[in-house]
Amino acid sequence: MQIKMKNVRLSFPNLFRKAVFQGTETKYEATFLLDKEEHADTIKKIDDAIAAMLKDKKAKLGADKICFKDGDEIDYQGYAGTMTIKASNAKRPLVINKDKSPLTEDDNIIYSGCYVNAIISLWFQDNGFGKRINGSLEAVQFAKDGQPFGDGGSKASADDFDVIDDDDDDEPAF
Repeated sequence: MQIKMKNVRLSFPNLFRKAVFQGTETKYEATFLLDKEEHADTIKKIDDAIAAMLKDKKAKLGADKICFKDGDEIDYQGYAGTMTIKASNAKRPLVINKDKSPLTEDDNIIYSGCYVNAIISLWFQDNGFGKRINGSLEAVQFAKDGQPFGDGGSKASADDFDVIDDDDDDEPAF
């Protein structure tokens, strides 16, 4: 089932390069934070879709086997008061700006803490790796800036440096 989320906060984005886990490239991925009050309708839609999948597959899964989690139970900055959903894909998702123009990593527009619109698809996994409900990452659109998570907001610029005169060559660097 395809889910479109509007104005959700982005966390742990790996949208331009595959994530690396223990030295191995994995998938493109991101976690999306849905405010429990602001996104109540979308949260209900996701909850209903998960319940329908579990009923259809006659399955009972622990919370650790479902990609949709209560942010109040996760000890990360900005997660309190939210529901989180993680989605990934082996193929690079569509990543666009407000005007629908393609974005690249070098544009430095997408970051952990910004707000995005996103499209994911929920699917039921039942294979040799077990049963789970996963999110497939389809597309992300930058919506607006937000407070960066962690130290992601501090970026160096040329203004942080002094001009070096040739006469300064003999002075120690620090």
